[in-house]
Amino acid sequence: MTSSDSPDNAAETPETPAARTGVAAMDWAAASADPQYRAAVVDLLGALAYGELAAFERLAEDAKLAPTMADKAELAKMASAEFHHFERLRDRLAEIGEEPTHAMEPFVAAYDGFHKQTAPSDWLEGLVKAYVGDSIASDFYREVAARLDSDTRALVLAVLDDTGHGGFAVEKVRAAIDADPRVGGRLALWARRLMGEALSQSQRVVADRDALSTMLVGGVADGFDLAEVGRMFSRITEAHTKRMAALGLAA
Repeated sequence: MTSSDSPDNAAETPETPAARTGVAAMDWAAASADPQYRAAVVDLLGALAYGELAAFERLAEDAKLAPTMADKAELAKMASAEFHHFERLRDRLAEIGEEPTHAMEPFVAAYDGFHKQTAPSDWLEGLVKAYVGDSIASDFYREVAARLDSDTRALVLAVLDDTGHGGFAVEKVRAAIDADPRVGGRLALWARRLMGEALSQSQRVVADRDALSTMLVGGVADGFDLAEVGRMFSRITEAHTKRMAALGLAA
């Protein structure tokens, strides 16, 4: 997943650390004593783990569309980074006594459905999909991470580290638009479709998982209320608009 293009307010900086309260001020040992919080974290790690595994598979597949050997190698390197992220999440689930496959299973249909509905038809669509889709997911998980216990938060932020796909996609897409401006209109429509599908899938996942939905509206890991959920999605949408501009596309 890419993270270099996440909104500034979705991540903390060393200069302006946020004050930690409630669960966010605890470590995993203390926070996991609440069974509802533990269930929410297991869901979160399961969703992230399958997302990373799916991203690995997608990047490996997209490499087949790469126009040059150098591009193919770059995507293969990014796919490897995604798989490493998956391994860290899988190992953490096992460490806290959860079966990784069982934790991931509830999210398979949503991720697979998204990828089936948004299969790219060419190299450029694949790049835009990875850049837009992965970044929306990263923004969402960064927002949630601020309300997690310190151990889980550190892991989530680590696996959202930029794999290099963001800068690579921007460079290639902008070069393609410079070479043929007509490409921009097609890719802008594609990116808008991706945005809609990504938000719809994420909302369905949260709605289907009681522990996750409770976390978002404030019952677990204090901090989110319904108004804040609305502001969160507004920030994610604003960040998407900025990414579209970086690609040279209209949001």
